[in-house]
Amino acid sequence: MLDIRNGIAVITLDNPPVNSLGHALRERIVQHLDAAEADSTVRGIVLAGSEKAFSAGADVTEFGTPRQLQEPILRTVIARLEASSKPVVAAISGVALGGGLELALGCHGRIAQEKARIGLPEITLGLIPGSGATQRLPRLVGIAVAHGLMSSGQPQSGRQLATSGLFDDVVAGDVIGAAAARAAVLAEKGAPYPRARDGELDAAEVQSTVAAQRAKLTARQKLQPAYGALLDALAASALPFDEGLQKERELFLALVPTNAAQALRYQFKVEREATKLPPAFQAPGREVRSIAVIGAGTMGSGIAISALDAGLAVLLLEQDGAALERGRQRIADHYRERVAAGKLSTDAASSNEARLQTSLEWERLQQADLVIEAVFEDMTVKQEVFRRIDAHARPGAVLATNTSYLDIDPIAAATARPQDVLGLHFFSPANVMKLLEVVRGAKTAPDVLVTGMALGATLKKMPVLTGNAFGFIGNRIYNAYRRQCEFMLEDGAWPEDVDNALTGLGFAMGPFAVADLSGLDIAWRMRKAQAATRDSRERYVSILDQLCEAGRLGRKTGAGYYAYVDGKQVKTTDAAVRDVIQQASSQRGITRRTLALEEIQRRALLAMVNEAALLFAEGVASRPSDIDVVLVQGYGFPRWEGGPVFWARQQDRTQLEHDLQRLAEKAGFGFTLGDLAPLLST
Repeated sequence: MLDIRNGIAVITLDNPPVNSLGHALRERIVQHLDAAEADSTVRGIVLAGSEKAFSAGADVTEFGTPRQLQEPILRTVIARLEASSKPVVAAISGVALGGGLELALGCHGRIAQEKARIGLPEITLGLIPGSGATQRLPRLVGIAVAHGLMSSGQPQSGRQLATSGLFDDVVAGDVIGAAAARAAVLAEKGAPYPRARDGELDAAEVQSTVAAQRAKLTARQKLQPAYGALLDALAASALPFDEGLQKERELFLALVPTNAAQALRYQFKVEREATKLPPAFQAPGREVRSIAVIGAGTMGSGIAISALDAGLAVLLLEQDGAALERGRQRIADHYRERVAAGKLSTDAASSNEARLQTSLEWERLQQADLVIEAVFEDMTVKQEVFRRIDAHARPGAVLATNTSYLDIDPIAAATARPQDVLGLHFFSPANVMKLLEVVRGAKTAPDVLVTGMALGATLKKMPVLTGNAFGFIGNRIYNAYRRQCEFMLEDGAWPEDVDNALTGLGFAMGPFAVADLSGLDIAWRMRKAQAATRDSRERYVSILDQLCEAGRLGRKTGAGYYAYVDGKQVKTTDAAVRDVIQQASSQRGITRRTLALEEIQRRALLAMVNEAALLFAEGVASRPSDIDVVLVQGYGFPRWEGGPVFWARQQDRTQLEHDLQRLAEKAGFGFTLGDLAPLLST
């Protein structure tokens, strides 16, 4: 939209909801710019967006399509802005991300609102800015600040960037008026107008900064080509501008087809799909303004913090006064630490704590719209808790169990209202981890599922619907993965071989380091509970059991799979652990052999894929892509690998099926091969 006000042409971007820079919008910008230049009454030009968004950047639906490269591409639009015969000033409110910020960098001036969110998130999609930001931004703010903004992918506010050199001014109020005033000043001064491309950088400073940042790349960043490419592009900012711009373009285009970029774009898309319920479960949700959390331990306190942070009223309930006080203190300590770290204001922390009530009285449950149980992982205990919840919670309240493995139907059956019961599987620490599995019981009402998914969004988590089956999606696949890793111990690998192979692939931690961190006794307790139903013909690895029997329960006891000195893990396993493993191999009749890194990685991934096929066929996951979201968000699966389903889709199908058959043969009795066709074609 073009509007002329007192000699200033205001070009307003109009592509709701976030002014993504699709081909049609790019065309309109050039057309309005041409019209403004041709109008003799126009002295200057303001480029503005909506209150919500200047522009959130590229239209991701155009990625990989001909329209993405159809002229005018964004680089052409930016060059046209720079070459304008009349000064162009960007008026930035809302978000200016990626290509939106690059568009503003092509203007002759920039005014931002204090609360505007400014960022270059391309690195999170496996890319680098491709329309000049790696060349223009360093010339405005310096190489170090530019690298920080691009390598983090996280936006900053206009206020935070007020003194960076990016903006001519940062205002609290009328950003368009301020931009119009700036355009009038530039018009009065006359050409040449200031351009980011005309800035100069000290080549030695660029070189030293890039070298220092390259040395700081983490192992996981080195596995993602975009981080190295970003440094290459920034190094080119010391070249003449057009040469640097060409280098940026070459690097950007080389990244687009990489597996990492494809996987990250896939995750971006499927994370949004995962939050949507299938049509069969659509219904108006129930209002949730207050929640009650039963259990003031680490998990219960974490859930309470998440709800308080989201602005909800929280009742924390315990049956023991000392335990309740520990929970209350844990929450208070959390907010005190956040304030001390500068991550939360004192007023915000006080406001959150003021919405917390603690009690030993079950009658107080009547005030809650939603009740979450976070007690010991034992069916009998949880059923008793739900009987008491049923007796006190108000009619229509949603009743949730935070179980990791248990069947929620017997828990729901302990109440007279199973239709109001669902599972909400939080991950520890609950106030940090984004994943939330929303578990559908046999009698869970659709509006209760809608409410559970909506609560996840309110808590700023990633809610994913899952059917009611042992371990749901995440723990069921993780169990198959862990079991295969234990098989590899018997076959000849040491724990550090497996852990190093999988962290080398990009996993946040290896399975044995994770087990030590969480405590081996958790898995041991579950195994003992299942012992009576286990078929003796199945391949069962008893290494963990033996370690627990020897008092090696993990990091908390100073020894598990690994030993710990002053809380730090010894990198290689000790003689006691190796003796247990060797005995397990001998009892199985296995001649130990060295397992190559690639074999370890592939066997672990194959185990995940096979279990994914099984649970999808059973309807535990609504979509194959939901499986990938769960593994990436909750289990440290490398985001740039997309997830086990995405990984499987990149493999040769014949080879994949052959390798799964071999995996089944190694596992022996009890291993069920999943049907890949529905998983990989849906």
